[in-house]
Amino acid sequence: MARITLEDLERLGEEPDGDGSDNEDDAEGEARLFAHWEAVASTHRVSLPRDMAGPIAQMARHRHAREPVPYVSLSQHGKCEEAAYEERRYPAGKWACVTMGEPMYEQSISLSFMKLMRYICKENSVGCHLGMTVPVLNEIHLTKEETELEHEVLTAYYLPGAFQQNPPVPMDPEIHITERAPLRVITRVFYGMTTEETILREINIFWELLGPREGVLRGTYIVASYENPSVPQRRNEIWFICQPE
Repeated sequence: MARITLEDLERLGEEPDGDGSDNEDDAEGEARLFAHWEAVASTHRVSLPRDMAGPIAQMARHRHAREPVPYVSLSQHGKCEEAAYEERRYPAGKWACVTMGEPMYEQSISLSFMKLMRYICKENSVGCHLGMTVPVLNEIHLTKEETELEHEVLTAYYLPGAFQQNPPVPMDPEIHITERAPLRVITRVFYGMTTEETILREINIFWELLGPREGVLRGTYIVASYENPSVPQRRNEIWFICQPE
């Protein structure tokens, strides 16, 4: 089962002779990048489809140009980074969304993001690279007992500002352009891998930190992904969703 996420992309650029530069033959550079990625992916027990070679090369070339999803910080709490949390408001905006329901969380987000990579790189109605935004969001749901994740995960990529008014149409029918309403969230940073186990642990820690609080959803959360796996303690966030006012 193939697994690839936004967090894996920058590591591709670490191959010094396979960066897709102009002085290389395009096919040779792309093959070099793909071979490098296969080696990296094997450490994750990943089988990488051959048709991902083009998107991988494009994402590697554009890896330093990432547009942040806009938001307003409403308040910050905590005396140190580990215990801190922040309340934010995100404006309405257009997102490209994919929903998967694989047995494992990692499988769902990996398959979804491969689809989004293809859309971002070229498989869209304008036929060009759209640009990367961060974070990529993964909306999850807990079971009734709140002890496991439901299999269905929605992965969402924010359309860059240049395409917010007129989003390119995806060629993949499983990608849907959605106008998401304004969102108020309470966020907390955590570092390391994102698996079902780590996500459940971070949710429990966050509830202990917040204590009883009205107006916050239980059972539905968002995992925001920012960084690549070459960072040993890479940055993620858990978002608690506030009920609409």
